[in-house]
Formats: sequence, structure tokens, C-alpha cells
Amino acid sequence: YIYSKETFGTSTHFFFKQLMFAVLGILGALFLSKTKMSFWFKNIYLFNGVAIAMLAMTMTPLGVSIKGSQRWLDILGYKFQPGEFIKYTVALTAVYYFNKFETYTTKEKCINSAHFMLPLILLVVQPDFGTFSISAMLIAFACFLSDFPRKYFYSTMVVGLVAAAGILVSAPYRVRRLLVFLDPWSDPQNSGFQIIQSYLAFANGHVFGQGIGNSNEKLFYLPEAHNDFILSVIGEELGFVGIFVIVALFITFTFLGFRLALSPRSNINKQIISVLVFAVSIQAFLNMGVVLGLLP
Repeated sequence: YIYSKETFGTSTHFFFKQLMFAVLGILGALFLSKTKMSFWFKNIYLFNGVAIAMLAMTMTPLGVSIKGSQRWLDILGYKFQPGEFIKYTVALTAVYYFNKFETYTTKEKCINSAHFMLPLILLVVQPDFGTFSISAMLIAFACFLSDFPRKYFYSTMVVGLVAAAGILVSAPYRVRRLLVFLDPWSDPQNSGFQIIQSYLAFANGHVFGQGIGNSNEKLFYLPEAHNDFILSVIGEELGFVGIFVIVALFITFTFLGFRLALSPRSNINKQIISVLVFAVSIQAFLNMGVVLGLLP
């Protein structure tokens, strides 16, 4: 509410924004519950093509550059990241592709693989290494769950990891991020500043926290306190107990999600549920790992 007041002139800007997304999410969930899985799955190449087109549009005048990355689209005054849609369309595309893999001709395999190779290339160009990494993980997970030949899977994984490492070291700022994760105090006023402030937030929280609304770090000490580093604020205000509850809730979500994935008779439906649960869980895991300084 403090950042909201300073930036937008009202302390309730993000409250109503989140409320709007909650309503849209519920309406979207109700709509999806009335449709058949087969409709979305059989047309996944089409939906993924639309998402790829939106991703490509970020390179046009409709694209918006924020903090050096061309990740956003501005349509009629509404800004959004096509990469958020790509994660899920690419994941479902991968499930469809790898389950149909043996039925494709060599030419069809090459053409249809473009449905997840092209968005990965566009994400690197933006650049959005975070969404690229998550999308690549989802593709690999979908491949792992399928009957894709294991010898090709493991060899492809090795090639993919080498390529990802090459992309990582190709940009100096990514190298700095990796090195500062190992020792943030080597550059405490620049690249190490954010993670050190995050550490301070957790340290201030102790066991039971400073109380809701009483975080000092969100008073413009901790960058991105209202989005990427929200867990740090939760840690400061609700302490170890609050963080424990958050982690327990995500573990419960993941456990129940994977248990649900075992219930359908169809292997395809099992894989779809598993990939979607994994998509939410892996992002939560990575975010918490970064904020806690356990991951770069």
C-alpha cells in the first residue's frame, strides 16, 4: 500500500487490481469447467500459435520495454506479458507432441517441434531468461512423463543444459547475478543489494514476525517488495511461522495435485494435470529459493 500510494496516489491500487484478477480467475475457472478437455487439447497447436504471435508482437511498436526487457504488450492501455500464457500453452503442446511423437513422420516431427522451440528463442531475444527456464523445465517434464524414448530424452537434456549454460554466460548481467548469489557481500550496494535486503527482512521477522503492515524493508529499502520479493515482506511481518505456513500450503497443493493426477484412467489426462500442477509448484519453489538466497 505504501508503494501504491507513492506511485499511483492511492493506497488501494493493488488491492483492487488483485480483486479484479481474482474475479476474472473465478469466472475463467467456471468457464473452463464447462468445456471438455479434448477441445483444448486437440486445438492446442492453434492456441499455442496465438500465444507465440502475441510473444512476437512484443518486438513491434505494441511492445513495451521495462527495465531493459521487451516482455510486455500494451493493447488499449492494458499491459500484460504474453510469456505468462506461453508457459501453459507450451506445456500442453509438449504433452500433445510427445504423445503423438511415434505417429509423426520425420518432417512432421521437425515442423511441430517449432511450436515449443520458437517461443523459447523469442524469450531469449526479449530477454526473459526466467520464463525461458520455466518453459524449458515444463517441456522437459512433459517429455519425461510421456513414452518418449529415454535414450533420446537424456541426450537431449544434456544438449539443452549445455545450450542453457551458454545462454546464461552470454550476458554479463546474468553472470553477475550468478556470482552475486554465491557472495552478495562482494557488491553490497549494487548487484548484491536486493538479496541482502531480503536477508535483513527475514532476520527482522524472527519467529513470529513484526506484525502485519509493520515491515521496514518495504519502505523502499527492498526493491520489488510488492511482487518478486513479496515472500521477504511476509517473512518480516509474519516471521518463521508465516513462512512455514506458506511453504506447507504449497507442499499440500503439490501433493494433492499429483494425487489427483493419478485418478483419471487416461494417461493423457494424468500428464496434463501433472504438468499444470508442476507449472505452479516449480515457480513457487524457484521464487522462494531465490528470495531466500538458496538459488541464483
